[in-house]
Amino acid sequence: MATNQQAALAPFVKSNRKFENKGKYFEFPIEKPSEAIKANAYYFNNPEWAEEYLTYCHRSDYFKRRWLAAIGNWDNKVVVDIGCGPGNIYATLKGSPKLIIGVDVASTSLKLANEQGYVSVLADATDLPFISGFADVVTLNAALHHCEDMEAILKEAARIVKLGGLLVTDHDPQLSAWDYKGVAKLLWNSRKLIYRITGRGFHKTQSQQFWGLACEIHHKPGHGVSKSFFKNILEPLNFEVGVYPHNHELGEEVLQGQKGKTELKYRLGNILSGRNPNADISALTLMCLAKRVNA
Repeated sequence: MATNQQAALAPFVKSNRKFENKGKYFEFPIEKPSEAIKANAYYFNNPEWAEEYLTYCHRSDYFKRRWLAAIGNWDNKVVVDIGCGPGNIYATLKGSPKLIIGVDVASTSLKLANEQGYVSVLADATDLPFISGFADVVTLNAALHHCEDMEAILKEAARIVKLGGLLVTDHDPQLSAWDYKGVAKLLWNSRKLIYRITGRGFHKTQSQQFWGLACEIHHKPGHGVSKSFFKNILEPLNFEVGVYPHNHELGEEVLQGQKGKTELKYRLGNILSGRNPNADISALTLMCLAKRVNA
């Protein structure tokens, strides 16, 4: 299996990049890992946390319908999933890509992704070991905000998309919606205490919560992505760019301009920050669908 996967991967690896076959993943050395890389590696190398993420995150019917509408049929195509984690996208969408490469910094998650059908690669997403312009589809789901330099990651992802190929991102916090003000910001800053008191939230322990928050570098007030972020980076690189605000619990309707409703706590956050909770700028996240139209 590993030998066959190495043969499938080899045509797309830069000639000067060396890697080690680790059995269930291929490791391209990261000589000077950033603090973000260290935090993500720690969190997603925890077997229990990685399994929980695979089981519960980005597995809904809403997610599946939205992503299938965005990507279309990816059968017989070459796909690169950057920040693949334990393999949620392929586990949810299924299908028959010709090759699906998963890139991450956590070996435990990469092993789980390999079991889902990925050719798993441990590498720094700011310096991908791949040749330019080979992938039919490149995905970044809930990945950009886990990285210190979101612009560098997006540009590297764009570099490997072929002419006519797609770049799809989703589940990064929208800057305007998360730019909490006044009382809303005070409540946000006290959320760790609230989680401990109420026992609410995805994380089961204080340690899991700490590292989960630590690896989400740009998921905080004043951070996030915007429509201009995607357009200003990708349009000069010869992409047609569509950006779709939404609130997670909606399928293909997102690509038709619908946003869906937010949970009460997020609506209150926007109201207390002086924003219309139903406006595009108040949607929790942005989906970006970009097609390379020129080489």
